[in-house]
Amino acid sequence: MEFTINNQTITRDGDFVYLIAEAGVNHGGDINVAKEMIKKAAEAGADAIKFQTYKAEKLASKNSPAYWDQTKEKSNSQYELFKKYDFFWEEEYNELANYCKECGIDFMSTPFDSESAEFLNKIMPAFKIASADLTNHPFLKQIASYDKPVILSTGASTIGEIDEAVKVIESQGNSKIALLHCVLSYPTKDQDAHLNMIKHLKEIYPQYVVGYSDHTVPDPALVTITTSAFLGAKIIEKHYTLDKTLEGNDHYHAMDPEDIKVFKNNMKIYNQILGQYNKEPLESEKQAIKFARRSLVAATDIEAGTEVTKDMLTWKRPGTGISPKNIDLVIGRKVLVDIKEDDILTWEVF
Repeated sequence: MEFTINNQTITRDGDFVYLIAEAGVNHGGDINVAKEMIKKAAEAGADAIKFQTYKAEKLASKNSPAYWDQTKEKSNSQYELFKKYDFFWEEEYNELANYCKECGIDFMSTPFDSESAEFLNKIMPAFKIASADLTNHPFLKQIASYDKPVILSTGASTIGEIDEAVKVIESQGNSKIALLHCVLSYPTKDQDAHLNMIKHLKEIYPQYVVGYSDHTVPDPALVTITTSAFLGAKIIEKHYTLDKTLEGNDHYHAMDPEDIKVFKNNMKIYNQILGQYNKEPLESEKQAIKFARRSLVAATDIEAGTEVTKDMLTWKRPGTGISPKNIDLVIGRKVLVDIKEDDILTWEVF
């Protein structure tokens, strides 16, 4: 099936991979930093930039425990972490959405409550729902009712829970659904990425586009998200920052603008090298077929009228004479002319 965001069509088996730079709250509450992130992401080639819209008191109780690596993010509770960065609201996101239009990149922000979903609906082409809200059926119903594409992360969920979420969205008459494999662990260890689950989701949900939301620490070649594309992920989301050395939960496992360029170049090469499906000789191989294959060659001088035996023959390049596969058709024939050692044999000499 097709899945369209801002006139950009994404298909299950197409070449195009839609990359979402997950800025989250890595702007630190500074609107100018957020705009710089938008500009740099657009210049690097990201298809969308996504923020997170919440107010700490709407999202977590003051007693909600931390579940991340506290050597990287020292907050002791979710409320404490979220309160650090919940400065933006409707006015700021309207400003950022307009700036995205100027820069030529799709604007998104994940809502975490009904109020933010309501005002974000006016300025976004699609909704991205966090894994933690996959079982929040009332919230899914609200978002599905806007009849916009829904990108749903599936971290820490069972197939049964995913089925339930999909049915909730479909119950609102919305079948514009994409499912992202995700591991809800910050950071995700390489051995915990389990990218084969992308293939599992593709098998179970043949009607939907499948993608990947990544939380691993990126290597210089962006191997993890590139591999996810090889396995069929057509929407890829990865945390994004301008500076990986900054303190905070989402900087050290994020990609930066240079990483975006690396990934986009990986995809360019990937699409170039995939080529056609049917196995057949290519135009670029014609010279090799002619000159790199072998021909039957005289292993010794052969006088006219001689009946050819196997020991009179060998095979060498180029492949402009009789193919070695026809050696049994040559043995026993009489030659019509004198043949010198190392002559390439053709049918005319018999």
